[in-house]
Amino acid sequence: MNKKIILLAGNIGSGKTTLTNLLGERFGWQIGHESVADNPYLPDFYADMAQWSFHLQIYFLGHRAEQYLALATSPNSVILDRSIYEDATIFARGLHQMGNLNDRDYAAYKQLFDLIIRGLPRPDLLIYLDAPVPLLLKRIAERGREIESGISGEYLAMLDGFYHDWVGHFDDCPVLTIRSQDMDVLNNPQHLELVAQQVEQKLRN
Repeated sequence: MNKKIILLAGNIGSGKTTLTNLLGERFGWQIGHESVADNPYLPDFYADMAQWSFHLQIYFLGHRAEQYLALATSPNSVILDRSIYEDATIFARGLHQMGNLNDRDYAAYKQLFDLIIRGLPRPDLLIYLDAPVPLLLKRIAERGREIESGISGEYLAMLDGFYHDWVGHFDDCPVLTIRSQDMDVLNNPQHLELVAQQVEQKLRN
């Protein structure tokens, strides 16, 4: 198989990192993880979202574009556990809708996002993990990350609506939608193999 760029997308708790790791190992792909530990804006953002939303989103956009370009120009096929598209279509949109990103900053952000996207190689496949909100809440509670302790069902439902809207109109590459609640790829090798077969088929079409 020639060099491929595969993106994982999905709501918080949908299982992106798990599936990214398993598919990366299964196919021998280079893995790109989302990094938040080195983000200098997160503490300020959680203290005052309205003040720091624009700064946070600009940092994420630059960091993710740099990672994407580095992996896209490497010789090996790659899989990333969060797509750069989600920065604008899901999370910046959510911050704007909640009033934490004003109209002027949101318009400036989208203009920069569109410019950056036009300069990046297109992916070969987007894998979208779809999961119902109750399952997302259950998984978030089970992994017990302090940074996620304030995530509500209402917030996840808002993001879920954004995801369905975005995926329904996404045409930069083929999309493979996987119902996360129907697949236990971590504990069931048959489920992982089924997903791997679907991925291979999409990449060969």
